[in-house]
Amino acid sequence: MANVFVEPRPQGKQEGSPVSDYVVEDHADHVLATRATQEAAIKWAKLQGHTPNVACVRHLNDKQKQDHWRKV
Repeated sequence: MANVFVEPRPQGKQEGSPVSDYVVEDHADHVLATRATQEAAIKWAKLQGHTPNVACVRHLNDKQKQDHWRKV
């Protein structure tokens, strides 16, 4: 079971601007899936046998630092 990361898009968006979608990425930033909501992205990851992680704080998303992420 691989750890994957659920992130909002677009990256680097301005504070208060809407999220267009959520992507599921592996540790090397390869996009595995794109879904309209965070919940749908998490559900997809779990159905594929992955362990999804979401950022604890949106702008802190370094995949090498475990404390930036929480498992869901």
